Amino acid sequence: MSRARGNLLEGTVTFAAGLGLWLFTGDVEVPLVTLTKVGVVTMCVGGALVAAGLWQAARGRN
Repeated sequence: MSRARGNLLEGTVTFAAGLGLWLFTGDVEVPLVTLTKVGVVTMCVGGALVAAGLWQAARGRN
């Protein structure tokens, strides 16, 4: 699997996990963190990985 495809796959899974946290953990209370905010940060990381994968695919890097 190429690096671009790996980044696309990992970014998509990370974004989906963050979306799940953001949508479904609004009523859950955990000390020190708010899970909805963790979900937003996770979605940002996933989006960055997807963007990197798209960039690498467009540039033709493996």
